[in-house]
Amino acid sequence: MGEVVITVSQLARYIKQIFDAEELLFNISVSGEVSGVKLVRDVLYFDIKDDNALLPCVCFIGKAFSFLKNGDKVIVKGTPNYYVKGGRLNFNVSKITPFGVGDIYQNFLLLKEKLQKEGLFDSERKKPLPKDVKRIGVISSETGAVIQDIITVTRRRNSSVDIVLYPAKVQGEGAVKSIIAGLDFFENYNVDVVIVARGGGSMEDLAEFNSETLARRIFAFSKPIVSAVGHETDFTICDFVADVRGATPSVGAELVVQSLQTQKELFARQCGRVKSLMDLLVSKNKSILENNMSNIHSLAMSYSSELKYLLSLKRAKLEKLNPYEILKLGYARIEQDGKVASSVNDLDKDQEFDIIFKDGKIKGAIKQ
Repeated sequence: MGEVVITVSQLARYIKQIFDAEELLFNISVSGEVSGVKLVRDVLYFDIKDDNALLPCVCFIGKAFSFLKNGDKVIVKGTPNYYVKGGRLNFNVSKITPFGVGDIYQNFLLLKEKLQKEGLFDSERKKPLPKDVKRIGVISSETGAVIQDIITVTRRRNSSVDIVLYPAKVQGEGAVKSIIAGLDFFENYNVDVVIVARGGGSMEDLAEFNSETLARRIFAFSKPIVSAVGHETDFTICDFVADVRGATPSVGAELVVQSLQTQKELFARQCGRVKSLMDLLVSKNKSILENNMSNIHSLAMSYSSELKYLLSLKRAKLEKLNPYEILKLGYARIEQDGKVASSVNDLDKDQEFDIIFKDGKIKGAIKQ
């Protein structure tokens, strides 16, 4: 007798028939802690869980329960449904009743409050991101979209920036130790900033980033740290203690890597400011120089006028002493043998002498 083989569709329909036929599973109430809340149009997707199991839920009147959030403890009423085409068991929810705060979320809040009181989240203790990043350290999984997104964003914004990946486990047992080992590695490695990153997930998936041990290691880290964990709506203790939070890994890379075009524009603006300052300095000094030249010119003109005046006085005095000027007044000068005679007794009566006028001379002699 041969082995009976059935198709996947046959098995799936058989499983569905079992669930549909079990009346005890209709309109039952289940309690658990909420995680992975996602509203798509009017359909609400989420999980409820306890310490040992997880149940995927879907509610087709999701807007009626928009108050639901991760960490809530609730009682859901509905019916299990096996989705044949997708091979997935969902609990179709018709009613949700709050039932307190879940233990995981409560522990998160308690740790957050404790570390906040100790000052681990204080803004004045956060290190600023460097303006000119040359090398980035990344702590994340070496596979998957996260590291590729960071590489893509970095290369697009500035291809000269180096990326050094420390491949870490980012979920499950040993993840916290792996991430801390990455921080220890980059503590003594030449990087300007470190990005701790992983993709989105439920609160359970991100549990390692709510570790007190990891939070204290991040706080003690000597270089700027960017926490880029999960989606925009996900918040972890790592986000609060890090120097900067990136809503997603891509946003984290954008925060760290300044666009090359932005750097060029910044450099152009700085050059413009320097030129303006130089123009202002030149203009100011030119004005000072012009004023000084004007003052020097005025002093020179004043000094020149004074010299001209003094010179005119000396000239007038010299002119008065000039013998030829005296001759113009009708006087004459007597010379004999080149000597001026001021008395008759100065003349040799036997020789002629010269009588000099302003416009010439004549010979003269003494009659005996």
